[in-house]
Order: sequence, then structure tokens, then C-alpha cells
Amino acid sequence: MDDKEHLKIGLMGGTFNPIHYGHLVTAEEALKQFKLDKVIFIPSGTPPHKTRGTIATAEDRYLMTVIATASNRDFMVSRIEIDRKGKSYTIDTLRYLKSIFDEKATLYFITGADAILEILTWKNPSGITNLCEFIAATRPGYDISRMEELKKKLFAETDHTGKHIFLMEIPALAISSTDIRHRIKTGKPINYLLPESVCNYLLKHGLYK
Repeated sequence: MDDKEHLKIGLMGGTFNPIHYGHLVTAEEALKQFKLDKVIFIPSGTPPHKTRGTIATAEDRYLMTVIATASNRDFMVSRIEIDRKGKSYTIDTLRYLKSIFDEKATLYFITGADAILEILTWKNPSGITNLCEFIAATRPGYDISRMEELKKKLFAETDHTGKHIFLMEIPALAISSTDIRHRIKTGKPINYLLPESVCNYLLKHGLYK
């Protein structure tokens, strides 16, 4: 990849507890729709907003993400939040990546629309909106009126009117990590909800039992 080119880098942040086809389809759709050069998956280390339920170790979640994305040359996985001490905050990750890419890249933070709606509760939302564009993945039939309200409030408060929240509809988002964990715990099948290699890993290691 030529360093002189202006890069477009997608950042797929999440707990990935576990990673599933909804995440992968979202990343691939963002890659193609927004003509991104790469999508970097960033499993969170100690997520500040996830204090309930069963969370696999950071290393297990990282390895499952590596396994799930290994066959796609346009996907990468970063250990930045896994190796960072303390809680994982989006603002710290964006600052670090921005320092690496400098002005050579536009960063696109890819996540679910429901997560974006909570952005005002994140650490330093003003700083976040100054560092990246947003791609918000939605399910078919999603009520976008809440997103429009968020845009007005977020960008009015932060004065980053040049930034955007792009909506991207993904049918596969009906799959959820929460449901997969519940299925494992109750002995229900999880085939075809996530890559077979990830399924084999979590079953081998007895995760979410």
C-alpha cells in the first residue's frame, strides 16, 4: 500500500464475546460500501460498559477474532486494547491510531447503531468525534429517528459539523453474542451463527458454559 495515498481505515471495535457472522458481515459491507483499504478489528481489553454477564478472557476473545478473520486479507486484528493496562476507552485507542497514521488516513469507527446511541456516555465524546467518522450498522426496520436526534445533540455539543454518522443496514445483525452465549449455556446449537473455526475453539476451551 503506497504511503503517499490517503488511506481509509475501518476500525471495528467490540468485546467480540464471541465474534460471529454479524460482525464479519458488517466489516465486509463497510469495507466495500465505503471503499476502505483495511478493517482493523480491535477486541476490547477491560470494557468499561460491560460489567455483567460472562466475558471470556481478553486473550480468548483476541484469538477467536484472529481465527475468524484469518482468511480475509483486508482484515487485521490489533492487540492495542488487549495489551493496554486498565479499562479500554475508545478515545485512547483513536488517539494512538491517529498518531500512527497521522494525516495520511481517515478513520472510520464501525459499530452497531445501538452502541452509537450511547456515545454521550463514553469518555470524552467530543474528542472521539474529532478523530473519526462513524459507520453505524443497523438492522432492517431500525428506527433511525433516534439516530437523527443523536446527531443533532452530539454535533451541536461538540461543534464537529464536518463529521458524519453513516447508517449501514445489515440483515445479519439479528445474530448476537448474547444469544450465542445463552445457547451454549443451555445446550442449544450454535452452528452457522459464527465461523466453524471459532465454534470449535470456544467448545474446545469450554467457554460460556
